[in-house]
Amino acid sequence: MTAGGISIHAVDVASGRPAEGLEVRLLRISGDMQELLAAGQCGPTGLFDHPTVRGEGVTEGCYIAQFLVGAFYTANGMNNAPPAFLDEVSFQFGVADARQHYHLPFKFTAWGYSLFRGGL
Repeated sequence: MTAGGISIHAVDVASGRPAEGLEVRLLRISGDMQELLAAGQCGPTGLFDHPTVRGEGVTEGCYIAQFLVGAFYTANGMNNAPPAFLDEVSFQFGVADARQHYHLPFKFTAWGYSLFRGGL
């Protein structure tokens, strides 16, 4: 069986630009444990490019996608007095069929976000 993968596309809607440089982590939940599957930054188009996009390591189960929004705005010169209103976003979701592709469009500002299962 070939897994469908998990892809992430992040956009800073306050600026209207892809979230290049946004730190992302993808974890798999197994019982009380969390296993780090992927970590890195979104590229120039806002896509998080990692082998999990192509299905590597993706199985049925529960996952957490983490987005370091506060650090993104600090790195991009937004003068946000600590603590940031929106610092880290954690989104827990389930993969019921690893043959399907799970696309997570993450749209955010320093004050809020939208995250859902979208189409590619």
